[in-house]
Amino acid sequence: MKKIFLLLITVSLMAACTNSKSTGGGLRHVVCFKFSDDATEDQVNGLIEAFEGLQNEIPQIKAFEWGLNNSPEGYDKGMTHIFLLTFEDEQARDEYLPHPAHVAFGEQHGGIIEDAVVVDYLIK
Repeated sequence: MKKIFLLLITVSLMAACTNSKSTGGGLRHVVCFKFSDDATEDQVNGLIEAFEGLQNEIPQIKAFEWGLNNSPEGYDKGMTHIFLLTFEDEQARDEYLPHPAHVAFGEQHGGIIEDAVVVDYLIK
């Protein structure tokens, strides 16, 4: 569990170190989670509630949505919960990543995450 949390932090920090310019269309931050087998429904629901609540604490988050994976293609690698955050630009995303509320979220809920995929893209 700690390895996954450290992986998430490392990926987030690597993304924070990018320095390319935004196209002005905004930035999408896609987060996919696979939860550990011993994660309870209450724990998963608590993570979802806390993740959604970050938009009240971190003004850089322009929009937040989430849903359950329902792709029939079979390429999900066990990811069940998908989260989509929208930022104005890379700078806003880079301010979000080390934000104390985001870091605390990871520390509190990272233990139930077995695996994660995080990708960002500039909206065209």
